[in-house]
Order: sequence, then C-alpha cells, then structure tokens
Amino acid sequence: MHTRFPKFDFSSSPAHWTKNPEFAQKTNAASLIPAYIEPYLLKVMQRAREKIDPAKTQLLSDIDIFCKQEMQHLRQHRDFNKRMHSLGYAGLIPFERDYEAGYERFLKEKSLRFNLAYSEGFECLSATACELFFEGYSELLEGADPETADMWRWHLAEEFEHRTVAHEVYHELSGLNPVSAYFYRVYGYIYAVVHLGSFTKKVAQYLLDVDRAKMTPEQLQASRAREKAATKIMQQGFLKMALSIASPFYHPLKRREPRGYKEFLADFEVRRSRKPTAASAQPDPVAG
Repeated sequence: MHTRFPKFDFSSSPAHWTKNPEFAQKTNAASLIPAYIEPYLLKVMQRAREKIDPAKTQLLSDIDIFCKQEMQHLRQHRDFNKRMHSLGYAGLIPFERDYEAGYERFLKEKSLRFNLAYSEGFECLSATACELFFEGYSELLEGADPETADMWRWHLAEEFEHRTVAHEVYHELSGLNPVSAYFYRVYGYIYAVVHLGSFTKKVAQYLLDVDRAKMTPEQLQASRAREKAATKIMQQGFLKMALSIASPFYHPLKRREPRGYKEFLADFEVRRSRKPTAASAQPDPVAG
C-alpha cells in the first residue's frame, strides 16, 4: 500500500464515455461522491488519529497512507466533475453543495463512533465497487474513454488496497463490546448504503433527464432499455457481497482479491503515475 500521483487529462473526455451512455451517467453521478466524502474521511481520520495509542505505529502509518491516497482521489474526481459542468451539466453544482453540507453536519452533530462506522461502511462499498469494476463491468467498459476508465480503475483498486484501515480504526476506537461493535458496524454500513444510494440515484436521474430532454420518443425508449440493461449488470452480485459484509465474521482482509487489480496497479505505475510535486504532496486545504 503506497501513494500514487497520477495525472489525467479530461479535457477531451465525453460525458458518455462508454458505449452505454446510461451506465456512463450513473457512474458520473457517483463521481460526485469522492470529491466530498474524501475530505470528510480525512477529517474523521485526523480526529481518530489523535485518540490512537502512539504505540500503534503500524495503524498510524496505515492511516497516513490511507489519507494520502484519498487526497489524490478527491483531486482527480474534482477535475472530472468540472469537466462535466463544462459539458452542460452545471446543474450538478447544487447537488454537490447540499451533499458537502451533509458531511459538515455529520462532523458537527454526530459522534466519532458514528463517523467511524459510516466511514467503514463506505470503505466496504468501495471495495465492492472494485470487484464490480474489475470483474463485472467488462461488457460495459469495452471501448471506454481511457482517461475516465483508468481513473475509476485506479481509484477503486486503491480503495481495495487500503480496505482494512477504516475497519481497524473503527474497532480500535468504537468503545463497544464485540457484540455491540458488530451491530453498530452493520448499522454504519446500512446507513452508508442508503445515504449514498439515494444521493447517486437523484444525481443520475438529473443527468439522464438532461440527456433525455432532447430525445425523440424512439430514442427515449432505447435509452430506457439501455438503462435497464446497465442496471441489471450493476446490481449483479451486490446482495451476496452485502450479506457477506453484514456477517459477524466479516473482516476486509479476508475479502477475495478482484482478478487483475494488482496487475492493473503495477501497469498503472508505469503508464500513469508520476513523481509527486511539492503541491501534489501537500494536504488538501479542504481536508481541515
């Protein structure tokens, strides 16, 4: 697990970056999440770090790498989201502002335990998304814009790479007995699933509504058929993975590694990763 410093060029990336435009827009909706949840995660981990025993040197080191990776994720997704604004989807901005405000409320009004459980729930979802991107979406990603597809593969591969960190921090600081800690962890996961799922559904509907406003009845029918096909593929295996995450015996370290994710990261470091500049290595100002 280490920090990579990629540079993508989205200046020519289309909104419909896959052959299935509806899949692209559903994924584009999810791109709003890292731009705001990552700064939130950084703040949660900073608060947690202050409470962890200094003797837990490995955990503290893992937190540092976790934060550096997440910092790069938010920067790349912000750039992609700005590209979406310029392509005629400036209506995303109010969604982004409301979403960002929600995390500020979490930090002000919710306990550290809640924020850690929510963070761990999100990391479970991210590891699941990695498996889907590397194993379930081959048909949907065929011929995709390489800038956007590589951004998602890199991001989710790193999410799988650091999948244990939020879990370990939650259990280190929850202050609960093992049974209560288990149930509260599942609560955090379910909360994250509902919260993030409802947000991305609203944003995806906005994006699709913008596209469909210009369509003929025939085009609209075809669009809905493609959306249905994409949704079916995107939902495959999710319930099975969710039940596994909800198990009392779940630990992210035991998750099966997605096929090809390590090979992708090794190749990515040759093709895309660069040495950090002074600016890229600095904490993001919104991380607080």
